[in-house]
Amino acid sequence: MSKELEKFKASNSFTFTVNDSLEEVCNAPEGSAGIFVVYEIDGDTKELIMVGSTGTVQNDGTLKSKNGGLYDKIVNGHQFAKTGRKYSWPAQMKLENISVLEVVWYETFNTDVKAIPTSVEGQVLQNFLDENAKLPRWNVAF
Repeated sequence: MSKELEKFKASNSFTFTVNDSLEEVCNAPEGSAGIFVVYEIDGDTKELIMVGSTGTVQNDGTLKSKNGGLYDKIVNGHQFAKTGRKYSWPAQMKLENISVLEVVWYETFNTDVKAIPTSVEGQVLQNFLDENAKLPRWNVAF
């Protein structure tokens, strides 16, 4: 992945298929802030299709995070419809004939590192835009 993500040591990933429960396979921590990147896996091919983030840094340098943090944003965040990803991702995967997603998450704001999640998300998207002249296909806008 991009260089700007290498400094974030609190990181992990999981795979998701249409037959999985996103609530069960998601290993992102609750109460955390950071970004997640979603790849379509097709054999040996891995394509970045989405970047998302959660967590807001306040002017006093503290973090305002929704209770569920990265876990909640990945599982229950709205995408494609006014419904959580646990429902919309399997539906979209069927539409696009995607068999496997890989989701990689990074805690960008914790006791060890203080990077604004939306800023890191923007850097990753900017790099993608520079290389591809467009955003990842599941990112509607930024």
